[in-house]
This record gives sequence, C-alpha cells and structure tokens, in this order.
Amino acid sequence: MACVKGCPSIETIVQFEAKIDGEDVSLARSNNVSLMTLNQLMEIGLVHPVEADPPLPDDLCTICYTSGTTGNPKGVMLTHSNMIASILCSIEITPLNESDVHLSFLPLAHCFERNVQAHIIGKGGCIGYYQGDVTKLLDDMAELRPTVFPSVPRLMNRIHDKITQGIAAAGGVKKLLFDQAYAAKKEYLAQGYYTHAFWDRLVFDKLKMILGGRVRYILSGSAPLSKVVKEFMAIVFCCPVLEGYGLTETAAVVSCATADMPMTRHVGIPVAGAEICLEDVPEKLYLTRDTPCPRGEILTRSKHVFKGYFKQPELTSEVLDADGWFHTGDIGQWNLDGTLTVIDRKKNIYKLSQGEYVSPERLEGVYGQSPFVAQVFVHGDSFKNYMVGIVVPDPEYGSVWAENQGLKGEEASLETLCAPGNNTLLRVIQEDMRQLALTAKLLPFERAHKLRLHADQFTPENGLATPTFKPKRFELIQYLVTSSMKCMRSKVSFKM
Repeated sequence: MACVKGCPSIETIVQFEAKIDGEDVSLARSNNVSLMTLNQLMEIGLVHPVEADPPLPDDLCTICYTSGTTGNPKGVMLTHSNMIASILCSIEITPLNESDVHLSFLPLAHCFERNVQAHIIGKGGCIGYYQGDVTKLLDDMAELRPTVFPSVPRLMNRIHDKITQGIAAAGGVKKLLFDQAYAAKKEYLAQGYYTHAFWDRLVFDKLKMILGGRVRYILSGSAPLSKVVKEFMAIVFCCPVLEGYGLTETAAVVSCATADMPMTRHVGIPVAGAEICLEDVPEKLYLTRDTPCPRGEILTRSKHVFKGYFKQPELTSEVLDADGWFHTGDIGQWNLDGTLTVIDRKKNIYKLSQGEYVSPERLEGVYGQSPFVAQVFVHGDSFKNYMVGIVVPDPEYGSVWAENQGLKGEEASLETLCAPGNNTLLRVIQEDMRQLALTAKLLPFERAHKLRLHADQFTPENGLATPTFKPKRFELIQYLVTSSMKCMRSKVSFKM
C-alpha cells in the first residue's frame, strides 16, 4: 500500500496471498483503492466473462528504441504484423525444437534478442539468463550449455582472440596440432562440412566446451562480422555461423545467410517476403551500374518494415518513401553469387578539409584486427586533413606484453600505460596499426594520423556504447574527442 500515494492513478490492487490483512483493507479504503485477492479477481472473471479481443495485424505491438549510435534514440513503432513476419523468417532460417536452449545476454530492448526469444518460446525450448556480468558470460555458457548462440561481432572477436592467444602462448605440439586440425577443417568447410571425425575428437571437442559443447547454430547480427572470425567460429565450434542483416526498423531481419552458403563476407539473401534494391549514392561513388558488383544504398520493402517513428512524423518521411521503401542508410553490394554484403554507411562519413570522404566504421574494422586493440574509435571533421583515433588496449594482451617488457606492478597497469606522456605501449600499437593499414591498402588520408590510448572500455554503463556494444559516436565525440583534442595535438600523438 505504500506505493499508492506515489501513484495516484492506481485504482485496484490484486494480492496473490489468499488472506487480506485488516489493516491493508483500511488503508485501501482510506486511499479510495479497491483491494482484492487473485482468487476474487478470477471469480469476477467467471461471473462476468469478457470476449477475447485479439489485436489486428496493423495494431501497434511495441515501441522499440534504436541504439542511438549517432544521436538520440528513436522510438520505432512495430506492429504485430511486423513482429510475426520477422519471427516466421527466423523459424525458416533456423529450425529449432523443444530440446533447444538459449542463453539470453543481449538486452530485450534489442529486436534481435526479442526475435530469438519469441522463436524459442514458440518452439517450446528453454531460455536461461546470464548473471548480468558480460565478463562472466563464458562461465554462464559452460553452465547452461546452450544449443543456439545469438551473438554480436564484438563478443565473437573476443572469443577468437582469447583462443588464438592461448594457442600461441601454448606453442610447441599443441600449436602444431591446432594448426594442422584447423587447416584440415578449413578444407572440409569449403566443401560444406562443419565436422571432422578425427580432428574434432582430438582437438575441437575440447574447445567446443568454451560455449558449453552443444551449440549447433551461431547467429550474428548488429554489425559486420569479419570473414576470418566467421570462418574461425564455424571451424572451432563445428556448426554454421549465420550472419544476418536487419535494423530495428525492420523488426530485426531483412536478409540472412543459410548453412549451405560459403563462409565469405556477406549477409545472405533476402528473407521470405522481403524485397531489397539498391539506390545510387553518387556523392560517395556507389552506383547500381558498378561492375562486376552493383553498389548503393540498401532499400527494403516488406511486412517487416515499421509503421513509423513515435511522435516524429518528419523523421519517418525522411526514411519511408511514398512507394513503401525504407531507406536504411547502409551501403550494400550485390555479389556475383546473389548474396548481399554491407560495405559502408551513407551518413557515418567525414569530409576532410581536402575534400576526401572517409568512413570511420571501415577504418575501425581494419584497426580492430590488432591483437592489442580491444576497442577503437576513429573520428575526423571538415576542419582537419587527417583522422584521429582513440584506442582501448586489450587488457589481457597488454598484460602479456608488459610482462615480456619486464614491467611490473603499477608501471604494468593499463592506467599507467595509457597515461598521457607514457609512449611505450602507444608506439607499439601505432606500429601494429600502421602495418594493418598497409595490408588493407588504406589511402594516406584514411589512416589514423594521431592516436591516444584510453584505459576504460566503452560500455553501456558509461554511456559510450549501445546495449549491443557498438560505439555511440555522438557521445564519444563529446566525451573523448573534445576532451582529448589538445592532448592529441601535442607530443603524445604520432603520425602513421
């Protein structure tokens, strides 16, 4: 009853216990609130039955907010038709059953996770929830032993790095066996086989236990997954890695790969009922007449596409045209085999002072391959002719490096190594990133000209990452770049 004064709209309170305390009855009466037990409520329902009033397909089901990577989150109005269409596509892509188990760690604010949970529940499967600490997620996986693993690229990158670093550190016979096993399974994978009778029993069955040992589908969404990591996860965990593409505005899914598709960098083909076309983006030289692969902004039209942004009709009209096409803002490419690859963003680009356009997300994908890098943020603006970068070093790899350098105690801590003026780790990371830039054939103006290390990771808790761990660009620009610009233009920075 204590909550009544703070909630003046409350009219009725239903108590689960069968016996109502007399004092509570008096309090309810004095606050003009009706108080009853659950049994009493059920009796009222039996005496006064109300006909079912199921929602219509076009009725609003939920308002799901975008992750807000580039600004304020937008309320995406999704209808029951949107949600059902998305779930039916998931059922077609991954045929689950009542014996399947899912570990939920992605936020339910994320359409991807809602879709998976609805699919699991609809098939009679089980859902377990992680303990709330992402750093202990693998402990939860080992305990629950899920059969399906919906994830995001950042986590899979971490799993890849942890295993490869462990193998490299072990060296000797263990590394030799792993390399032979990996090469053999890579050949098998090219032929469409995910298992190998000999090498799985000798090597990979032990590694599979990292995810509990029972995973039969790995699903990836929210951001592009590198070909190397996709292939690695399929080989090590002996199952298909299905990468899909979608947005909150499309109820999570637009296209998805299937288990029989090659492990190249793509997000599959349009799901059932979805139309996808590309539109020219001449200012970025992405054209649908490009050969051999047409390129342009991804447009989609289907029952998945949302109703509009909540109380923002002007924003809705910017992305939904008169013919029902949703303009995603992503740049796609049709591959020769009919699959779709997401290659860029239309808006997340910077025009430097010399007139060149740069995509920071593409550069972050290149620099993020460094084992020294846990997270990286690249930024530029039209007043400068170069890009700048903030790097969060990988704590495990950084610790091993510090030990090899003979650093101990406080001088080996990440806070000390990332402090302004301490250039030892910065120089090493800068050189590693320079090599990656050369390998990726980045143009001079695309390379991060100045770097600064940052000890604290970008997390949802500190407001610098979305719930799916994508960097929130607007907040990072405000919080990191503006506060660090003076330091980055001083002796702490290095030219790449």
